[in-house]
Amino acid sequence: MNTALFSTIPLLMCMGYFFMGSLPLLILKHDTPMDSRFIRGFFNTYYMGVVCTATIPTISYALVGRFAFSTGMVAIAALALYLRKAGLARMDELRVRIESGDAMAITDFRRLHIAGMVINFVQLAMLVWVMFHFFG
Repeated sequence: MNTALFSTIPLLMCMGYFFMGSLPLLILKHDTPMDSRFIRGFFNTYYMGVVCTATIPTISYALVGRFAFSTGMVAIAALALYLRKAGLARMDELRVRIESGDAMAITDFRRLHIAGMVINFVQLAMLVWVMFHFFG
């Protein structure tokens, strides 16, 4: 059981790093191709990191018979895959609009950035709560 529990640490670190790393990016104006490209890359890396780091605890919890936790890890990875596909596509669409001078696209990109952070924070908070509630 300890192995399964410890296998969750990389996922927690990935989620925590993303939240702390994406927070300062809010100071960017999101109005240049470089800003939006960097933020998109940061989100892409995060989503792939979550998928990778959620895989080991998914397997570990299943092996020790904690299927609810294993299912939770699969849900985290599945959400990351969905957000990677949908969120990054939306970012790409907004980047094109930003480059064409659409001021509203900048606001929409910022909102998308914040929404991604909020989703991550909620997942992180829920995961920490579950870990303390069931293992603490």
